[in-house]
Amino acid sequence: MELSAFFRSIVEQDNTAIVVCNLEHTIIYMNPFAIKAQEKRGGAALIGGNLLACHNPESQEKIKKVVEWFKSDISHNRVHSFFNERQNKDGYMIALRNEKGVLIGYYEKHEYRTKDETLFYDF
Repeated sequence: MELSAFFRSIVEQDNTAIVVCNLEHTIIYMNPFAIKAQEKRGGAALIGGNLLACHNPESQEKIKKVVEWFKSDISHNRVHSFFNERQNKDGYMIALRNEKGVLIGYYEKHEYRTKDETLFYDF
């Protein structure tokens, strides 16, 4: 079985919002958690749109600067972009590179800090 099926399944099962963009900032993928989290803004309908349209001008400039920073060095791969106190979550931008290390896009990832209160191994 091809490894990409495993990677896709990992991302789709994650309880973290993951939004994947190309270098033109076009949203090419949102995992189910991100679709649900962005339901009020259009959910799955955001796929194919431009990520910059979802942000204010200040955030747009920051996103563009991060992408330029990713391009400037192969070791530049992760930026902590925000913390939302009300939702207790951190945002990150992470570089996506091909097998030669060339930047092909990026993804936004939101990680919640709230402690998971579910029972261990609760089937």
